[in-house]
Amino acid sequence: MAIRNAFLAATAALALTASAATAQDTPIGAKWWPSVHGADDQAGSSNYVTPDKVIGAASLIKEGKAIKLGRDYEPAMPLFGNRVFALRIPGSPTGGTFGENKVVWNDEFLATEIGQVGTQFDGLGHIGVRVSGEADGSGIRYYNGVTGAEIAGSYGLKKLGVEHVKPFFTTAHLVNVAAIKDAPMEAGQEITMADVEAALAKDGKSGADIKQGDVVLFHTGWGRHWIKDNDTFNSGEPGIGIEVAEWLVEKKIALVGADTWATEVVPNPDSTLAFPVHQILLTKNGIYNHENLATERLVEAGVNTFAYIYVPMPIVGATGSAGSPIAAW
Repeated sequence: MAIRNAFLAATAALALTASAATAQDTPIGAKWWPSVHGADDQAGSSNYVTPDKVIGAASLIKEGKAIKLGRDYEPAMPLFGNRVFALRIPGSPTGGTFGENKVVWNDEFLATEIGQVGTQFDGLGHIGVRVSGEADGSGIRYYNGVTGAEIAGSYGLKKLGVEHVKPFFTTAHLVNVAAIKDAPMEAGQEITMADVEAALAKDGKSGADIKQGDVVLFHTGWGRHWIKDNDTFNSGEPGIGIEVAEWLVEKKIALVGADTWATEVVPNPDSTLAFPVHQILLTKNGIYNHENLATERLVEAGVNTFAYIYVPMPIVGATGSAGSPIAAW
């Protein structure tokens, strides 16, 4: 709750200072639109997953092994703020009995922020920045300069919905930062470029191995608190900061993810900033973020380069997606 309150306070502060900003002078720097993928693009970095990337990733599958990187969805999982996860089975059974064969069936009813709980994939309509204070939302900007007025809709986002994301089938790299630390990583501990280079070197790799259109996942060990200690899990997290985020942008990766609920370090070392990595990746560059991944399964399998396979649920107007990506090798 303290993290949520800090986030709300920082957001309010940004709203006050942003009223004097212009499209060329925003709280997160210069104007970032139009996108390199085109002025009308809504697919972001999923455009980097070309046929060559698919073929390259498929060539990594030598042993025929695959594991789920998504966690189970259940009420006991840690949830950000006041988000909920409630599943009901209407009736017992839901339908039937019909026919001489006496068929019955069960359905489910799910009430939740479907793209923002558990293992969650952040879409491009999830994070923006208030540039100025217009009441109609035109002073809020998202990926590719889309405004809050253009995106707003009570029954789904009118632009940047997750249905526009292209499938991911590409090469992925695990950066096992926990393995180079003397102790498990703790909340507020930032993953630096020195950490990234050391973790890659430990696995016989370097930054040069990460190519355009690849996926980069960070293992911090924070998943050890999942369900076992939700208060600690939600209290903050280790993660990447602005330095590593900007490096990932330079690399033109397709997606970043981690075993934490935001991928980025929380609280940020700069107490005046709230989730700046989200804005650098999603808002400015259209790079997707996959949170609460079970990266320890890759560590246990001894795998650090693999094919990452994932298709978001194409819910029109959704801000993100549930679902479990696959690691195959």
